[in-house]
Amino acid sequence: MKVIAVDDEPLMLYALNKALSASKDVESIVCFSCAADSLAWIEEHPVDMVFCDISMRGMDGMEMARQILKLQPECRIVFCTGYEEYALAALWMHASGYLLKPVTEADVQREIDYAMSMMGKKRKSVMIRCFGTFEVFVDDHPISFRRSRTKELLALLVDHQGAGMKSREIIPVLWPQESDETKAHNYLRQLFLDLRKGFEEAGVEDVVRQNSYQYTLNLQIISCDYFEYLKTGTPDYKGEYMNQYAWAQEKRNQLEILRKNG
Repeated sequence: MKVIAVDDEPLMLYALNKALSASKDVESIVCFSCAADSLAWIEEHPVDMVFCDISMRGMDGMEMARQILKLQPECRIVFCTGYEEYALAALWMHASGYLLKPVTEADVQREIDYAMSMMGKKRKSVMIRCFGTFEVFVDDHPISFRRSRTKELLALLVDHQGAGMKSREIIPVLWPQESDETKAHNYLRQLFLDLRKGFEEAGVEDVVRQNSYQYTLNLQIISCDYFEYLKTGTPDYKGEYMNQYAWAQEKRNQLEILRKNG
């Protein structure tokens, strides 16, 4: 595997190079202290993975990643940073990984193992439809879940554009009349497990994620008409958005204003 490492802090670049050098799967490593030099290299050389800082002088890691993916769309990008607030932006960038500094050999090897496991595989497509009634498809086949409210949990996460939602934000929407907080939290955990199991049975993993604080979507493997509309204005919005959910009315109103303002 051919890898480049980019960081404008010499000590961090040294540590990253050391961690990469410990991997038996890395064939070659080229290190750069600025994004522009790394892009010049990538224009002339095939690269399998890039490990890079996000906050750098001159061109930052996000812009560098956009340029890399234009040059080599199959390249895997792993961001290494000391700032947790960049995590959502990294997901929107379709980054392959996100590591918090200080980066360890184990961290690096885990990302390399994942990248190697995905190389050459045809990933199943996950398509989410929000305009009209909310539906989810894997390779054009609709999927269903065991619990009646599971799909609604997914819809709520999509409505928030994949950004992390805490339990205390989800519960009042899904169960506005529930006074037993413990019962609501337990039911939410059951819905999440059903959601994850439903995707796994359809042949895709890591679509939904959960840690101690929040529930998120892996935007890297999802296509969605709502997300595409926010980015490009297409497909045309006809005035219908997640019609089966009353809580989506506020978003319907916002989309209608966007549509009228053109």
